[in-house]
Amino acid sequence: MTLKSALQDLRETTLAAIAGMLAKLAYLGSLRRREGGYKHWGLSLVYGEESSDRALKAAHTEVLSKVLRTPISELEGDLQESSQGGQETAGTYIAGMQEQFNQLLPSPQDAVSAGHLNSVLVALSTLEKNRKAATR
Repeated sequence: MTLKSALQDLRETTLAAIAGMLAKLAYLGSLRRREGGYKHWGLSLVYGEESSDRALKAAHTEVLSKVLRTPISELEGDLQESSQGGQETAGTYIAGMQEQFNQLLPSPQDAVSAGHLNSVLVALSTLEKNRKAATR
């Protein structure tokens, strides 16, 4: 018998191990199925498909909301932190996020969040390119 909810377990175990909000957002997006819903073998095994799916959608929505509320200056630092986990440059990391844009949204029908997130990713990409050019 588990004492934690699926969402609490996801927050305290899986997401706590991922450095950076952008990395958390990319991770949760990678668990979204094209046909809808989420797939996480471990959570599904322990909590069942339905509870796992609800927890993943709730966490994905929370992380996206947090990213969208965070000032760009803080997200610049987060980009550096998030990209280090995968041994990628920040520029490559943000470009990968832009390529997987639709997966980053818990609900593709949320045009407001989509527009806001697109603006955030474009701004981070531009800032990273300018930072890189300034260090040459």
